[in-house]
Amino acid sequence: MLAKQNYKFISWNVNGIRAVDKKEALKWVDDASIDILGLQETKAQAEQIPETIFDKNYKNLHVSSSAIKGRSGVALFSDLEPHFTCNCPTVDILDEGRINEAHFKLGDKEIAYFNVYFPNGQSKEERLTYKMEFYDRFLEHCENLKKEGKSIIVCGDVNTAHREIDLARPKANEKTSGFLPMEREWIDKFLAHGYVDTFRHINGDMKDSYSWWSYRANARANNVGWRIDYFYVSEDLKDSIKNAYIMAEVMGSDHCPVALEIEL
Repeated sequence: MLAKQNYKFISWNVNGIRAVDKKEALKWVDDASIDILGLQETKAQAEQIPETIFDKNYKNLHVSSSAIKGRSGVALFSDLEPHFTCNCPTVDILDEGRINEAHFKLGDKEIAYFNVYFPNGQSKEERLTYKMEFYDRFLEHCENLKKEGKSIIVCGDVNTAHREIDLARPKANEKTSGFLPMEREWIDKFLAHGYVDTFRHINGDMKDSYSWWSYRANARANNVGWRIDYFYVSEDLKDSIKNAYIMAEVMGSDHCPVALEIEL
């Protein structure tokens, strides 16, 4: 029997990877011993990702870019060798550069790993409709992979705070996309299908723990935030979770990174 290994995964919505590079806000990655790093809202094509973001040379880079330049975009850096990668076109049907899907063999598990920038529904009603359809397509895709024997790890900006504890001002945002009943109910449905919110699994009902703050009204300094960035795992990986935490000390974006450590 092979000895189990510890893995560290980090997810961060960087809100523009070129802007983050100018701030040198990813240099901490060099010393962080990260096995898989998922970045969202990179706003860059593959050739536009600066080589200077950190010194570490990851063996694999998988990029998904929006058909419209300067929008969305995700990038998955890995020292692990995937045996399959795609941009999940059956979910990201508008080709907005929202998903990296990569399959890895970790221990005795076949892992389908997702780095996702879920749509924001605030701009107009059509985008909220698209967001909810995207959610449902994503769940269906994950369920099909589970039927094939895959274990699931999902990281990214889900663009919804699940419970009142997940944002500083729930009452004021009850009618705001990102905390609408339909959005929160989808997370309920997702979890009911056998997925685990790793942060809550480790930290219980810890309060005042957020991953996004508006640039307005000194929100971050006052910790008036939202927890909208998550790591989810399928139920079969629940006992492998060793730690899950929010890296609020890392600056450079309106989001901060979130982390998951597992043993497989």
